[in-house]
Formats: sequence, C-alpha cells, structure tokens
Amino acid sequence: MLADPPAFTPVYDHELASALARAGTDVELVTSRFRFGETPAPDGYRRSEPFYPLSSRAFRRSPLRLPLKVAEHAPGTAALLRRRPDLLHVQWLAAPELDRLLFHPRVPSVFTAHDLLPRRTARKLSLWRALLARFDRVIVHSEHGRETLAWLGVDATVIAHPVFPTEPQQTDDGRTLLCLGTIRPYKGLGDAIAATKRIDGARLLVAGDPLEAVNGYRAEAGDLAEWRLGYLSHAELVNALGDATVALFPYRPELDQSGALLQALGAGVPAVAYDVGGIAEPVRRFEAGRVVPAGDVEALAAAARELLESPSALDAARAGARRARESLTWDAAAAAHLDLYRQLV
Repeated sequence: MLADPPAFTPVYDHELASALARAGTDVELVTSRFRFGETPAPDGYRRSEPFYPLSSRAFRRSPLRLPLKVAEHAPGTAALLRRRPDLLHVQWLAAPELDRLLFHPRVPSVFTAHDLLPRRTARKLSLWRALLARFDRVIVHSEHGRETLAWLGVDATVIAHPVFPTEPQQTDDGRTLLCLGTIRPYKGLGDAIAATKRIDGARLLVAGDPLEAVNGYRAEAGDLAEWRLGYLSHAELVNALGDATVALFPYRPELDQSGALLQALGAGVPAVAYDVGGIAEPVRRFEAGRVVPAGDVEALAAAARELLESPSALDAARAGARRARESLTWDAAAAAHLDLYRQLV
C-alpha cells in the first residue's frame, strides 16, 4: 500500500504505483482528492481517496480549509492504520505534530523523505527523529539527503528520483530560459530574472502556479518574461518544455530534490542549477547542464549564456539530459523499491 494522504505528489505516486504493478506487485494507492486538476487514471493498481473527503473538495488554497482538514486527519489516519497490507509505504506525513500522536504503523513500513525536513516543521528536530524512527526503512533521493538524515541518526537508503519522460515538440527559439513549477520564495525567481537581464537576447518563460505575489517579479522582468500562470495541465506543461532552451533552478537550500528539474531532464531540456540540496546531483552525474554556487547570479548568468551561445555546449547538455532520461527510469526505481521491500516482508 502506497499512502499519500495530502496528495502532494499525485504524478509521482501514479508513476511509482504503475511501475510496481508492472513488476508484478499488488498495489493500492491511498490518498485524497487532488484539488488542482485531473490525476492520471490508475494503470495496473487501485486508487482510493478516503482522506480529507470534505476539505479536499470544498477548498483549493483557502486558509478556511485547514481547520476542517485537521478535524478530518485523525479518522483518516485511524482508517489507514486499521488496514493490514503486507507493507505500508508512506510518501508524505500531512500533519507531523498530529502524526506524532496518531501514527504508529502495525505492519512493515517505509517512508520517503521527499522534503527531508518540511519547511514548516524543519526546526522541530525531536519531532522528526520520533516520526522517522517509527519506520523500518527511510528513502531519500540523493546522497545529500542521506547525509542530512544521518546527522539526525537516521540510516536512509538512496533511490534516485526518476525523470518524468515526455516528448515535446521542440519549438524553442534558442534563447528561452525556463522557470517551471509552483512559484514560491525559495525557488529564486528573482535570481532567474536578474540572470536573464545579463544575457543579451535572452527571454524568460515562467510557467507555474504562484504561491506568492508575482506583481513585483513582473515589474522587475518587464518585457523579458512571458508568464503562463496557474496549475499547468499535462499538455500545457509539455508545451512549456518544448518552448524552453535551458531550464533554470536558482533554488535556496530548502528542499532536497525538484520534480520540476526531473520534468525538464525528462523532456531533454538541460538545466542550470544552484548547488543546493541534492538538486545538482543528476545534473552533474549526467552532464545535463551546469551547476553553479548557490546565490551566485553572475555564475548563473554565465552558465546559461554559455549554453545559449555555444551550439556544441548546448548539444552536449541535451545529450546529458537524454542520458538521465534513459537511466533514471520508473522501472529501475520500482526494482530498487522492491529490493528494499523484500528486506521487510
């Protein structure tokens, strides 16, 4: 049983469940209704949505949703723990403070630390030590993640985050930089705008759902940027990737791996990334772009300029992105997960 109570990563859940099913595993995904768009239809697995039956339907991002969600969390968790799968693999803990009281798995259990220490509770180290100790195994997506959790006394297993493969029609103009995904303060959009301004002839495509005010960014970017705001459908996502020459990831050190990065590499789009968390690892490993020091806008601009202005450098980075797509597959990830599961059941 895979569990993602808050439906934070529905596409990841779908791809992993489908790959496990292809490998001969009986899989059920237990989650909640995704509030922002359609989710992929189950492919070889079952999906149920018992969590947050009212709050996930009545609200999108309204703060009015939170009290109702808290009230719904305990019965959803209790129902999950009454189940007796051979193995329970939890993707996200939606309410860590409540889960410290409520979540005591009674079957072999695994947790994937997508965010090593989620931002809202990152300083509550004793909370996360207690929660992670309840799982038989913990998975992270990078060596950086493994080292971070080792500092907390957790011996984590690295299973690299697969890419999300797509085949967009390549419609880029050779000068388009892409910022993809939800717009949050840690994504460094201001640095991306500043870097774009330093590159003659470059333009910036910003595609994603804003979770912070963007009026200041829009004024700062002026005519350099095109804005495709809102939760992107799959078709809109593929179109944005097809229009991109290079993707930028000037993130601050608040998460370990980026789904948007794996979307870009899966589409054959090279990346320029700050060296934070585990984000640099696939870019370096596959030579799929450039890694620059965190917070160094000049280095970000120089690396992006090199790829935009040097056809040979761009071709080499695109080849690296294709290598990532060929190596970081969902079937390979499923096989690694099954090896881990077999240690427990």
